[in-house]
Amino acid sequence: MTTRVIIVDDQAMVRAGFAALLAAQSDIEVVGDAPDGVQGVALSRRTHPDVVLMDVRMPEMDGLEAARRLLDPPAGVTHRPKVLMLTTFDVDDYVYEALRAGASGFLLKDAPPADLISAVRVVAAGEALLAPSVTRRLIADFARQRPAPRAGRTALRLNGLTPRETEVLELIARGLSNQEIAEALILAEQTVKTHIGRVLAKLALRDRAQAVIFAYESGLVAPGER
Repeated sequence: MTTRVIIVDDQAMVRAGFAALLAAQSDIEVVGDAPDGVQGVALSRRTHPDVVLMDVRMPEMDGLEAARRLLDPPAGVTHRPKVLMLTTFDVDDYVYEALRAGASGFLLKDAPPADLISAVRVVAAGEALLAPSVTRRLIADFARQRPAPRAGRTALRLNGLTPRETEVLELIARGLSNQEIAEALILAEQTVKTHIGRVLAKLALRDRAQAVIFAYESGLVAPGER
């Protein structure tokens, strides 16, 4: 199955480079590119890509607002692509907000080509790009900038999880992969996937990225903890 991708970035060289790299893959088709968020949203509405590579800082409309419009479309629009944010270390706070909006993860712009290809495939498969060690550091940075955990409804939703599901959620929030969680809890990896599915369903979360945000905001995990 071919993954359809569009690239939204205000730098023409970035768009061209990423497009050439991805188009060379037999399982990826680049169906368009755009220089800003306004055109990116319009392009997505027309082409219905599986994955949108979205820069954070752009003219006209930044990537954060464009991601919100794609992931929470108006009535009558049913297409919701996976959004992978492209970022640098100096815009971490924007990326955090994008994850809260439902983006499936983020990738540093200077990442190796193999990482970009892998990221598109991971996101297209429905996973969140939150496993690499660099991401663990960024998650902690995001949380450190956030206000105190939300009391009330957010924290109470944790009560609906079993003790094992709570453990799995905590390890997800610490940036562990499915394999690492399986090793930590002495479980089969397929069992871990089942637990993650139940956690997402019970908490009404879209994906692993939102699970991380929920874990921090509910107070299950505190910034800087390991």
